[in-house]
Formats: sequence, structure tokens, C-alpha cells
Amino acid sequence: MLLSQPIIFRVTEEEYKRLEGMRAKSDCHSIGEVIRRVLAGKPIKLFHKDASLDGITEELASVREDLRAIGVNINQITRHFNASTGSQRRVLLAYQALEQYRKVEQKVNLVLSLISQLARRW
Repeated sequence: MLLSQPIIFRVTEEEYKRLEGMRAKSDCHSIGEVIRRVLAGKPIKLFHKDASLDGITEELASVREDLRAIGVNINQITRHFNASTGSQRRVLLAYQALEQYRKVEQKVNLVLSLISQLARRW
């Protein structure tokens, strides 16, 4: 759709702030887009951020990074295990891998706890 006809009009400061607030919380990229959607009767998706979930979100992000690091460690241990020929060395590497998998279990339990906190809020 080609937007070829300009329309210029004035609004009060309060109306402008309200339109800017709608733009900031929506999927619209400009105030003009907000106005076009209103005139066309099209929906405007408004997004709401719940600041009370910031702590849980940060903790989940931290767990994701921890799990990524544990995965890298397990991959390195596995590579060394496959390259190793000595049985004692392989036993040591298997034990190290087991310790990493125990860390995964702790992180999964933490994730389940965080999810149950989220479920209580809903």
C-alpha cells in the first residue's frame, strides 16, 4: 500500500503524549502508524512489561548461561575421553562428566522451582 496523501493536523500536548505512549507500548514504529491503524479500525497490539518478573527472568537467564557452560565442559570431557587410551584416565574423565551431569540436575531443579513460582502468579 502506497502512502501518497499527506494529512497534517495538530493535537494538544496531552493527546500527543497519549499517542506517543501507545506507540512506545505497541508494535507500531511511529505515531503516524498508530493514527493510521486507529483510522482504519485495525488492531494495535499493546505490550505490557511486568517488572515483578525481572528477578525470575534474570535468574532464568543466568541458569541458561550456566547450562551452556556445563554443556561445553561435557563436550570437552567427552572429546578427551574419546582420545584417551589409558583406562585410569578414562575413569577420571567419566567421573568428571558425572560431576557435570550432577550440576545439570541442580540447575534443572532450580528451573523447575522458578517455573512453579511463575505458575503461582498466573
